Amino acid sequence: YHQNAAATDIDCLLYALSQNNPYKAQDWSSIMEYWNHVNTGLTIYPDVLPDGLPQDDTLCIVVMGYALNRDGTMRKELIGRLETALASAKKYPNAYIVCTGGGTAQDNKNRTEAGEMSKWLIEKGIDQKRIIVEDRAFSTVANAINTCQILANEYPLVTHLAIVTSDYHLARSCLLFHAQATLSASKGAPLLCVAANAAYPTSRSGSESIEIQADNL
Repeated sequence: YHQNAAATDIDCLLYALSQNNPYKAQDWSSIMEYWNHVNTGLTIYPDVLPDGLPQDDTLCIVVMGYALNRDGTMRKELIGRLETALASAKKYPNAYIVCTGGGTAQDNKNRTEAGEMSKWLIEKGIDQKRIIVEDRAFSTVANAINTCQILANEYPLVTHLAIVTSDYHLARSCLLFHAQATLSASKGAPLLCVAANAAYPTSRSGSESIEIQADNL
């Protein structure tokens, strides 16, 4: 609610931080600038990633999970995200694809969001070697932390991330991945750029609240 009015306070706090730790201030200046961007200037691309992304394996498509049905089957919204990811994976056939999300099926603990997503993509013809499964996360925050860690440890040549999720979920997802990538890079991990997005269009309007974004950040 106070986003625009808070600009002066943000600048003062960043200046104070710079006097104590200029490197940390640089990281948080980037995060705060990007946070403003996702809520005021983020272009959302429906159904498929935009043109102009790397055509090699430096690109990684990150597909955000969604809670499973009680029996472990996927809900319509998760399938919609996967259809958007599939179109994007065909457009960028050399990109890696991260399926992220833990076990949320109340009656089937053996199934995870990421596992079911991976199986769906393989059934649709995606080479299993392209797919990275992150199946421990139970929140968007953990999605970002775990995915950045896996990429840093096992896929250090990846430089560009493309986030695929529902339209209303994009701003928060992009923000958290940018923040985690920035903070990880300050500790020596390869720098990852959140370069693009593709959205599964839903009937929900707008993005999630600034309050939720702030809580997660």
